[in-house]
Parts: sequence; structure tokens; C-alpha cells
Amino acid sequence: MMSRWREPAAWAELVDGSACPICLRGHPSDIIATMKSSWLTMPEDAAMPGYVCLVSQALCGVTGAVKLNYDIHGNTLPHLHLHFFPRYVGDPFEGRAIEPRSVTQPVYAAGQFAVVRDRLLHALGTFGPDMGEDT
Repeated sequence: MMSRWREPAAWAELVDGSACPICLRGHPSDIIATMKSSWLTMPEDAAMPGYVCLVSQALCGVTGAVKLNYDIHGNTLPHLHLHFFPRYVGDPFEGRAIEPRSVTQPVYAAGQFAVVRDRLLHALGTFGPDMGEDT
């Protein structure tokens, strides 16, 4: 089955908001918390008690990714944690799962990591340990 993000016209309509139900409505349904760059939703008719969904545009906006993949873990550390992987048309893992351990070359050009990190922290409305506060 071909991913919808491989259909440029249909995906563009979701990305630009013209076919996105959240964008058309102006917000997701069942919001329990609103943050600067995201919403936390918790529908009463969820499949499991305690189900929540975090809706955020910050990472895609900063990286220009066409979509996000994620891994949720709690295996090697007892704390539930989430890894986000921005995806790009033509990325080395297109059409398959991301295999982080197979990456042997740097993914950032010189100085690019700091730029992306700082843009993401700004989009989230937070500051890193070496950034200080806005004045």
C-alpha cells in the first residue's frame, strides 16, 4: 500500500491545511491542554483509559519534514519516552522502518545541528542550557 504522503497533491492539501480536519476546524477535538506549539487531547470515547494524543507542528515546521515517524520505548529505561524521526521524500529509509544503528555518517553539516536545535527550542517556546532567555 502506497503512503498518502507519496501522493504529492493529496499530501500538500493536508500540509497546507485545506484538507486537514484539525486545520479546517482550527484545533483538534477533545483538547485538555493547550501549549504554545501543541495541544494535548483526551477523548472520552478512547479505546483505552488514559489514552492521549499530542498534536504538534513544531518539529515539521522547523525541519521541513513531510511527515514524522516515532518510536515509543520503555524497554531499556523504565521511563516511557518517545523518539521522533522527521521523514523526507528520498530519505535513506523511505518505504521502510528507520534503522538508527545503520547510520554511520553524520546527518548534519557543520554548524547545522545548532541551527536546527535553536529553531526547535524557539518554536517550542523554551530555551536550551546555553541560550538564555529572550529579551
